[in-house]
Amino acid sequence: MLIAKDVMTSPVIAVEPDSSVDEVADILLSHGISAVPVIDRGVLLGIVSEGDLIRRAEIGTAPQGPSWWLRLFSNNASLAIAYIRSHSAHVTDVMTKQVATVVESTPVAEIATLLEYNRIKRVPVLRDGQVVGIVSRANLVGALALAGKDWRIPVLHDDNSIRLEIVEALQCESWSSTGESDVTVTSGVVEFWGTYLSEPERKASLILAENTAGVRAIDDHRIPIDITYGVL
Repeated sequence: MLIAKDVMTSPVIAVEPDSSVDEVADILLSHGISAVPVIDRGVLLGIVSEGDLIRRAEIGTAPQGPSWWLRLFSNNASLAIAYIRSHSAHVTDVMTKQVATVVESTPVAEIATLLEYNRIKRVPVLRDGQVVGIVSRANLVGALALAGKDWRIPVLHDDNSIRLEIVEALQCESWSSTGESDVTVTSGVVEFWGTYLSEPERKASLILAENTAGVRAIDDHRIPIDITYGVL
């Protein structure tokens, strides 16, 4: 099982709390990255991403203030905060302060879920409260590329062990309706028999078998359950 330490980028390119917005923009461009953490003596204060810098007065993209009558119903503090974020030259005024983090032992599966759930592109990795790395979507894609090369290395497996692995894997999936007797393996060729409930289920089961070590080919003899019941 891969963990954060296996895939993270380290050492981390970071800025200090007294850095300016211009300096951050230069760092993002020169290093070809989309975000940078703000760190004070190893402690994470926040993170500045491209998203934090696209609404800026310097380039004419600052949010336009509401009309006078809308201002009557607007929150004074929120309007002031928007102005600060689009006009301040101080990185601490534009950075995102609430940052999701992980530790070195966090499984990459949990990191993927965290990125997806929070709709973010990267997450700092901490050790004893200090930033030691960053895991980004690109890191996960890189790990996938490397894993795929090792995953496909040919390995000799006997038919019985292949069949057992497929059957047990199918039984662990909530979408599967394939029974134990519906799977046979001969000389590395997997054959599915019986029925299936939906086309997505059929395809998912084929992928599961395809990704099982030792499988040479797959023959699918199943028919849709609605045909079995005579429903067109």
